[in-house]
Parts: sequence; structure tokens; C-alpha cells
Amino acid sequence: MIKHNFSAGPSILPKEVMKTASDAILEINNSGLSLIEISHRSKDFVDIMDNATSTALELLDLQNKGYKALFLQGGASLQFLMTAYNLLESKSGYLDTGSWSTKAIKEAKLFGDVIEVASSKEKNFNYVPKNFNIDPDLDYLHITTNNTIFGTQVKNIPETKVPLVADMSSDIFSKNIDFSKFSLIYAGAQKNMGPAGTTLVIIKEDVLGKVTRKIPSMLNYQIHIDKKSMFNTPPVFAVYTSMLTLEWLKKNGGISAIEKKNSLKANLIYNEIDSNELFEGFAEIEDRSYMNATFNLKNQEHKDIFNQMCLEANISGVNGHRSVGGYRASIYNAMEISSVNILVEVMKELKNKV
Repeated sequence: MIKHNFSAGPSILPKEVMKTASDAILEINNSGLSLIEISHRSKDFVDIMDNATSTALELLDLQNKGYKALFLQGGASLQFLMTAYNLLESKSGYLDTGSWSTKAIKEAKLFGDVIEVASSKEKNFNYVPKNFNIDPDLDYLHITTNNTIFGTQVKNIPETKVPLVADMSSDIFSKNIDFSKFSLIYAGAQKNMGPAGTTLVIIKEDVLGKVTRKIPSMLNYQIHIDKKSMFNTPPVFAVYTSMLTLEWLKKNGGISAIEKKNSLKANLIYNEIDSNELFEGFAEIEDRSYMNATFNLKNQEHKDIFNQMCLEANISGVNGHRSVGGYRASIYNAMEISSVNILVEVMKELKNKV
């Protein structure tokens, strides 16, 4: 039975990646040992980590440009803290576009002044603020590029002379942008790259070493850079599977190719939302996410029928977050167009059922 998995995360992964990763659980590289029982200091795993970090930088076109890639633990939630711990000396700026940026702001306030440069909270985060002022004296500006819960996405990266930091947990590797505009990028793996358990952090080294506070070793980016993500035992399975996903993306044409596929998928579902009189979108059209399409039924009396139709079509994970309600179709890189077509057909068919 084929399941069409629209879950927001942990989310869909390429089938070939899951097959290779599951085989490695039994044995890695004909060693007679499982991936999860070899030493993380062994050549087998050091090669995996080196390949994962170098492929990440290659896909983002950041090789030989002063950047380092890390695979850490604690999710994006720990990065809310680490970013401020390592970069915030006096004041920072945050663009508040949803639950995750709100949580990042809360953590940053532990270390210094936080300026909320703009917010869309007054409309339940259904749009991305624009044309806001950026204080040139900020230690950094933080944005969340894609807002999984509310289905909005930053389409134009702010132009700023201060270091730019981004939480890209749910849209990294999904579209081409100039990643060199950022001094620090972090992304939990479980939405568009791998299984839960690791977080990719991309750092331009020249942004470090500017705070006067002492930083605990486990929260110090420089220590993790010096130890090549091996300061403590890394999450070996999550790193390995992320490496496989990055290799899969590279083999299939990289970010440029996947961006075209993602645009097709997003256009399919948004066209149906806009043309079907039974549905309405949540996010403002110009700010709609190409990773998470949020929408609702105009008449809630149709909810049970639509839910049953989704169930019968083997559609999983389309319920919206409680902050928004309704439905959310997450169409990450590994989602096939055929699955999006199934959802669209169910939406069309609903008109014949009510």
C-alpha cells in the first residue's frame, strides 16, 4: 500500500535513501558491523561526516568561501540559544513571522537586547513583513525563511550590512538563493534533509569570536568546528541518512533541479485551492510557502467527508497545526508529484460528494 505522506516533520525521505540507510543498520561497508555500533572515530564514520559536511557546502555553493558545516544535536530549538550565545554582544534584530521565530526571540533575550524589526503576529502570521528598517549597529539580524505552521516563506532575502542569520529548517536545499548572504544558517534535519536527531549548521568563521562572555564548550561553535562535529559522540544514523539525502539531491541535479520540481508541486496544489470553491488558502498569496501549503474548508460541514476521502486515498499527515487549523500539505523535496496529484484529485472529487 502506497502512503502519500504530507507530514510536516518528521517527514518524507527518498525511498532509495531509506533502503540504503536501513541496510547500513545491519552492516556498513562490508565491515561485518552495524552503522550504529561502529566507533564514531573509525575511518568509516569519519568519511561519512566529511562527505556530509562537504556535500552540504557544495550544494549551497559555499565551498572555499570561509564557511564550515557542522552536524550537531538539539534541533533548531538549541540553535535559538546557541546563535545568541555565540553572536549577541549587545543587541540583535529578529523578524517575527511565526511560532519558531517567537521562540528564538525568547532565547535571545537571555543574552542581550532584542529588537523586533517587524512582526506579522497581528494577522496570526499569515504574511511576511516587508520594507522594515534594520539598525546598522545590530550584532546580527535573524530570520526564519519558511514558516511550517503558517505556510509562509520569505521570498526576498533582506539586504543588510549586519551579519544575517537564518533558521532554514523547513526549506533548506529546496530553492536557489545566494547563500553567501548569510553568516550563519541552521536547519533541523527532519523536515527536508534526514531523520530527527541532527541539525545542520553552516557558519562563516569570521562572524565568531566577537562576544566577550565565556561560552560553555558544548554551546561553542568554534569548539565544534575545531573538532569537526566530533566534540561529543555525534548522532551517527541521522548524519549518515542526511548524507545519503544530500548525495541523492546532488545526483538528481542539485538545488536547481529540485526547485523546478518543487514549483510544479506547489503550483498544482495552490491552483486547486484557488479554483475550488470549497477551499480557501490561509497565507497571503505573495508569501505562500512552496514547502507547506496551508488551507481550509469554507464549510466545516464538509470536514468529515473530506477526511474520509483522504483516508481512503491513503493520504497521511494533512491535518493543520492547532494554531491555524484546517489542513497543511507539506511538499518537501522527496515528495513526488504523483502524490500531490492524488491530493488534488481528492479535492476535486469532493465537489461531487457534497
